[in-house]
Amino acid sequence: MSVDASTPPPVLETRGLTKTFRGFTAVDGVDLRVQEGHIHALIGPNGAGKTTVFNLLTKFLPPTRGEILYRGKPITSLKSNQIARLGLVRSFQISAVFAHMTALENVRVALQRRLGTSFHFWKSEKSLEPLNERAMALLDEVGLAAYADTLTVEMPYGRKRALEVATTLALDPFMMLLDEPTQGMGAEDVDRIVELIKRVSKGRTVLMVEHNLSVVSRLCDRITVLARGAVLAEGDYPSVSSNPLVREAYMGSAEVETIGKRASA
Repeated sequence: MSVDASTPPPVLETRGLTKTFRGFTAVDGVDLRVQEGHIHALIGPNGAGKTTVFNLLTKFLPPTRGEILYRGKPITSLKSNQIARLGLVRSFQISAVFAHMTALENVRVALQRRLGTSFHFWKSEKSLEPLNERAMALLDEVGLAAYADTLTVEMPYGRKRALEVATTLALDPFMMLLDEPTQGMGAEDVDRIVELIKRVSKGRTVLMVEHNLSVVSRLCDRITVLARGAVLAEGDYPSVSSNPLVREAYMGSAEVETIGKRASA
């Protein structure tokens, strides 16, 4: 991949990132560059290797070959918890919200890391009170202030996903990795999450896996398309969506019609 000398160094970069499973190559020499302040999408048909790339970036899987750099420093050998502490946070890592705790309590648990009590669930309620103000501010940021005292199990699905974003923000991410943030949502919830991502991305960098191409077209500065584990195309939405190779890769999917319509709009 050629890089303009005037282009600032990327926040996140992979060089020849590869993952094989017993002879099957799931990720094949992926070179990825995510610029600071961008919302960057990783898209592709089912089985393209998108989630595997996420798992490699956050070290849920070790790469077979290749290098990962974050803010100019190699992180290939680090563990997932070490990467999170550097400010590279995947929503999946802390998105398993506690169903029978309130929204406020869920965010407070995520904030406990600041007190060094992340796993001290026996701490008294009073010891956690200093976290309430910040927890409420995070809930307000994602539009959930009215749900502070609601048990998570009683919240609509779209609101639960917003709560997951709040718990991600509690870890003070410099860069957020969002895996399918609108999956399984109706149109109203999708619109709400799109606006939420726009808000919380201010001052941050976002890399997201997303199937909904309407969401990608509305949010993303740059798009990388994967097919069969390799980079097929990269660019902004108009250039990617009009690329014949991309349209061919999506052939057989209902979304190919979306690609064509948006490219010609």
